[in-house]
Amino acid sequence: MRQKIALITGGSRGLGKNIAQHLAKRGTDCIITYYTKKDEAETVVAELEASGRKAVALKLDTGVTADFDAFVLELKAVLLKKWQTEKFDYLVNNAGHGATIPFEKGTEEDFDRMMNVHFKGVYFLTQKTLPLMNEGASIVNLSSGTTRFCNPGYSLYASMKGGVETFTKYLAKELGVKGIRANVVAPGPVKTDFNNAFVRSSVETQARMSSVTALSRVGEPDDIGPVVAFLCSDDSRWVTGQRIEASGGINI
Repeated sequence: MRQKIALITGGSRGLGKNIAQHLAKRGTDCIITYYTKKDEAETVVAELEASGRKAVALKLDTGVTADFDAFVLELKAVLLKKWQTEKFDYLVNNAGHGATIPFEKGTEEDFDRMMNVHFKGVYFLTQKTLPLMNEGASIVNLSSGTTRFCNPGYSLYASMKGGVETFTKYLAKELGVKGIRANVVAPGPVKTDFNNAFVRSSVETQARMSSVTALSRVGEPDDIGPVVAFLCSDDSRWVTGQRIEASGGINI
């Protein structure tokens, strides 16, 4: 049986790290990307390899599309050297950053950075890596619960994620002929470093968000990783074009 390989952007910590861990538990080898956290990325690689999986960390700023051609060449070289193939199976577009910016204070610079990382980067990285995806591949794009409910200060971030959700449906429609599936996972509030650890660092924030969540708590990375791993696996072979919100039932 051919070894399955996943490419996970932003895999050095938080949700990306957890996603890689759960994919590895399912027997998948992982290529993770990092932006600045090289040491943390190498630690993740060491952990995955200690569990018996092959893993590699590559540097990538998903907000700079001009670098994508060079990244794809590096990706092909790594696939050949490490796995003796030019193809991989799962793309998880996870990399991103958060910022709480009131609508009236948003600048074009804020807009462009959010768009480049969260929408333009996702669009064109998927396009550039598509020729390297095996038939029957799976694409999982990370979105946010804030495309369904509104948090003040998230108009920029959530708007880009809304674009990703529409884009994902088009991926599912247009790539289905290749047997490639595309789905969205939309987390609610999770205790990670995201947005300066906004949720993790504030007991008050956790209490407030827990009070409007059906399962009465905020999320942990371990609540998200298994959902993404499922959508990459053959267990979800008949699921495509879907948005799965993993939020514990916030604001329902």
